[in-house]
Parts: sequence; structure tokens; C-alpha cells
Amino acid sequence: MTLESYLDGIQSRTVAVVGIGISNLPLIELLCRSGIQVTACDKRTREELGDTAEKLRSLGAELQLGEDYLDHLHQDIIFRTPGLMPFDPHLEAAKKRGSVVTSEMEVFFSLCPCRIFAVTGSDGKTTTTTIISELLKAAGYTVHLGGNIGKPLLCELPSMRLEDLAVLELSSFQLHSMKCRPHTAVITNISPNHLDKHKDFQDYIDAKCSIFLSQKPDDRLILFADDDHSSYYSALAPSRVSWFSDTKEVRPGCICKEGKILWVSSDGTEEYIMNANEIRIPGQHNVRNYLAAFEAVRGYVSPEICRETAMRFSGVEHRLEEVRTLNGVRYINDSIASSPTRTIAGLRALKTKPIILLGGYDKHLPFDSLGEEVCQRAKAAIVTGDTADRILYAIHTASAGSEFPVYRTENMVESVSLASRIAEAGDTVLLSPACASFDQFRNFEERGNLFKKLVMVLE
Repeated sequence: MTLESYLDGIQSRTVAVVGIGISNLPLIELLCRSGIQVTACDKRTREELGDTAEKLRSLGAELQLGEDYLDHLHQDIIFRTPGLMPFDPHLEAAKKRGSVVTSEMEVFFSLCPCRIFAVTGSDGKTTTTTIISELLKAAGYTVHLGGNIGKPLLCELPSMRLEDLAVLELSSFQLHSMKCRPHTAVITNISPNHLDKHKDFQDYIDAKCSIFLSQKPDDRLILFADDDHSSYYSALAPSRVSWFSDTKEVRPGCICKEGKILWVSSDGTEEYIMNANEIRIPGQHNVRNYLAAFEAVRGYVSPEICRETAMRFSGVEHRLEEVRTLNGVRYINDSIASSPTRTIAGLRALKTKPIILLGGYDKHLPFDSLGEEVCQRAKAAIVTGDTADRILYAIHTASAGSEFPVYRTENMVESVSLASRIAEAGDTVLLSPACASFDQFRNFEERGNLFKKLVMVLE
């Protein structure tokens, strides 16, 4: 089925699109321009949406806005925004009344003409997805990058060819209850995350299963051998399972052994790719990201191209991103670090103890291990946001009466200003919040961009 035939098939049906955000706005425009009756729903008011609201009205969309935006869902088809979970009572009630609840990404999977690589996990999704895309492009493929990063791909379907490749990052929000079949699926790792949205940790773990449950026997699932949850996924997988590890010798898979990165076949045959210390982006977590990516593109990309790409690729914005060095102080933007495990990985990647900027929106994650790592690996901590009290408590508990310097501020402006005053030549100031950004920002990109802006005007 093509996108055109899909749209023709729903001409007589009413459609609601919940969430007027980055992923759904192009969808709303596409549906309206196809002559479909669309209701666009969003918690924001008309004033808060501004020109976007007027644009959608001019296209013929009906707007359902404000606090009660979910109260009257009755349409034949409901496209949910990723942040609205399928078990929301409003969606459950609509399904009982006969509505079909789907998403832009689920429809994309059903219509995509080319082979799909999909990546999920708690940490490293964006970097691993981007590396896979870079490797495939370097090998000469036409690659369409999207999902939880880049642009929504549903509207790009008419330009996609059978021989192209789609590379997707998928969050647990997108995957929850979704039917999809990527030809190559990667789960980077699993740690507690988004517990403010999921019913519990098991619900989060099970949401990731959607990335492989509809695969066929000749499809591939790539798992992290060092992760405790991988055996659970492997037992459920209907597809071929391979592995990656920087501590274990697994087969088939991609490993790091004695500093060398190798592909290992089922019979134990090894193929050299590169030395781990040749990877341009720092940190052992990025070695693991490359192991996952190399295994994903096995059979598509040569070892030579893998090595050349790893030596060239400088990383993704907001991931241990070098902003500037001023008066001997280095400033690094790691705004993507929206969970304790991500911040810990960033701390372990640095060679010096940084002044770390922490805090943000509360996803109900534990901070005990973060407090211990901060005390061991940071020079000082500056804490702000909704989670400030919980992080301060974790640091104080971990410091066990020592004089570890920790400060509290009201916002990012104060945090950067304070960091610049207490930093000395040779220090590093690291934004790595360990929390989501939604208490003060729309997303982690906005948070990271403000940090960079503040750093660039320092004198």
C-alpha cells in the first residue's frame, strides 16, 4: 500500500491528531491537504499555539485545545502523540467506542517500501542511530533518518525507493503497544527511565519488546550481552539474535577484545575492524555504541568504511559537545543526559573532574548511584530544577560528611554564572542534568541551546 492509497482509504473517516508538536504537525497538514476531516488536539491554548493555531484553522482543521483537550475523543482514527500512553483513560474509552488508536510512526512502518533499521534502549539511542545512518551513507546508500530524531518520515514516503534504507530511533513511548517490523532491531541497554509515564519498570521493559515481536525469522535483533534484560528479550525473539559486548566474547556479534574491535561469526571466526582508541568521540559508552552500530550494519558496510567513519564522526549535538574554552576552562554540553545512567557515563568519559550542572524535571528515578558517582568523579556540583532537593540529598548521603562542594540555584542562568565564577584554569564545566528538561524547557535541545548561548557570552 502506498501513502496515497492509505489516504484515499480514510477519506470518509474522521481523524483526531493528539498533540500539535514536531512529529504530528506535518501529519495534520498532510491529512488536511488530502481532504480528510481532522480535529487537532493539544493541551496548549490558542494563544500559546499562536501562528500554528491559525495556520491549522486555515487548512480546515478543527481545534480542540486547553485542559480538557482529551475529553471528547470520538473520531474513527486517533493518532496519539508519543507522550500520551496508549493506556490513558481517554484513549481506552475511545477504543471501547470503536476508535482505532495509532500513531504517525505505526502508519509509517505499515507503508514504508524499504528496509528499516530501528534502535531503542535507555541510553545511547540517538548516538547509535546516528552512527548507523552515517555508516550506511558512507557505504553509498540513500538513508532516511527519523523517528524520535530528525524529521517525521511519513510525509517523506513518496520519495522513498525500494533500495533505500530507513534508520529510526524509537522511544518506549512510541513503541508501547505499537505493531512494527524493522528488519534490523537494536536494543542498546535497559535501565529505569520514564517511570513518571509508565505503569512501572516492567511496563517500560515490555514496551521495548515491540521493536522485535513482529519480526520474521530472517530479521535480526541485536542485544547488549552485558545487560541483565537481554536474556529476557532473546528468549522472546522470533528473529536471529546477535550480540555486542566490550567485556565478553560472544558469537555471533561485535566485541572489543584487547583494545581491538572485531566481528565474530557463529563459528568463532574473527574479522578485525579497528582499534577502539581510534574512535573519535570519547568514552567507553561510545565504544559500546559503535559495537552496536557495527553489528547492525554487518553485511552492508566494509570494515574499512566502519573505521574511516568512526575516526571522522565528531558526535551528535548535545552529547558531550565541546562548546568553548575560555580562560582555560572547558565548557561541555551534555544536555541529552536526561537520566542518572547517562550522566554517569558522561562523567566516566571525562579525564578530569568537572564542575557538573545537575537537575530538572522529575521522572521518578533513583539518584543514589548518581550521588556516589558525582562525589567520586566531580569537583563540585550545581543543582537546580524540580529534582534539586532529591539530588542534593543523594550527594549529601554519598559524601558521608565530607566537604564535597555542592550549590543550589534557581535556573540555568544562575548555574552557568556560578560555574564560571568558581571554575579555575584547567577545569571543565559540564552540563549533564541527569533529568528531563520539562520543568523549565520544552525539550533537552532547548536546554542545551540556552547553555551554549550563556557560555558563548561569558567574558
